[in-house]
Amino acid sequence: MEPIRYGLIGTGMMGREHLLNIAEVDGAEVVAIADPSEDSRSAAVDVAQRDDLAVYEDHRSLLEAGDVDAVVISTPNMTHHQILMDTLKTDVHVLVEKPLCITADECQDVVDAARGREALVWVGLEYRYMPPIARLVEEVKGGAVGTVRMVAIREHRFPFLVKVDNWNRFNRNSGGTLVEKCCHFFDLMNLFAGSQPVRVMASGAQDVNHLDELYDGEVPDVIDNAYVIVEYASGVRALLDLCLFAEGGANEQEIAVTGDVGKAEAFVPEGKLRIGRREDRSVREELVHDERIRYEGLHHGSSYLEHLDFVAAIREGRRPKVSVEDGLLAVVMGIAGHRSIAEERPVLMSEVLGQGVDGER
Repeated sequence: MEPIRYGLIGTGMMGREHLLNIAEVDGAEVVAIADPSEDSRSAAVDVAQRDDLAVYEDHRSLLEAGDVDAVVISTPNMTHHQILMDTLKTDVHVLVEKPLCITADECQDVVDAARGREALVWVGLEYRYMPPIARLVEEVKGGAVGTVRMVAIREHRFPFLVKVDNWNRFNRNSGGTLVEKCCHFFDLMNLFAGSQPVRVMASGAQDVNHLDELYDGEVPDVIDNAYVIVEYASGVRALLDLCLFAEGGANEQEIAVTGDVGKAEAFVPEGKLRIGRREDRSVREELVHDERIRYEGLHHGSSYLEHLDFVAAIREGRRPKVSVEDGLLAVVMGIAGHRSIAEERPVLMSEVLGQGVDGER
């Protein structure tokens, strides 16, 4: 089979991460890149080590050349909407990094533009693919905990990394921490709950990180810790415990799903899965690894596994495993969380969703 020809739109840290992952995927190759930053383009050219790599400053030039089958959009969050709207006018397959966009209206625009399109539009919520988390999803869906009643996700880790032009230091660019970082976790909550989120309650602040930084006379405004409670139509409750000044922890992510039969947990980067049952108080533990992974990268092999599925879906004509509707919902939950913090009250999803995920008011 002819290889799937990728174009990378955005060649900063995550763009180069995708480049390295795609290089290990059989039947796929990066043939073109686009980025307005000369430094980012040069760094990607060095990583690609390909003499015939097409290099563009603007994504429109890459799309107009017509030499790619698929693109990865890994640009700063605030640029996703325009790039997606341009890209969805073509017939190329799309994998867009999280978050889908940074406002509910922008996300809905993308959902509407993608409707009826034959080519894939796939949202890069790759935490689904981390081996212990993927197994946790499998076990929960298989009934390991019975009927799910509670989901608890803890992320305790290091502060935000430095990005091109420090775009991720300001809410207006990133959508805010609960959109930029935590859309991953809201997506996982939705998977486990299997129901629509209806209400969000949050408390959070910027207490430690970036307070001594100054960019064009402006101090960053992204929060660095929060608790977020999500209530679902089914009665399931979910909690996010976020701290971005907690480098001393053993695991960055700890995910627990509890039902009427038992409790299942996944730990990253430890890679452990733990399942306990109420009836006999038995406990099963194992270390989980996916033997298909050829490149671990920044996310424990999850980006590699995501590309395997993406390429397979292109070849087999399958629907995206992570849809634009999934991406919209994860973003809007983060927006609701930020509104709850700002207004010191619970926020109904209907207040911020605007249109439903099916596009109907």
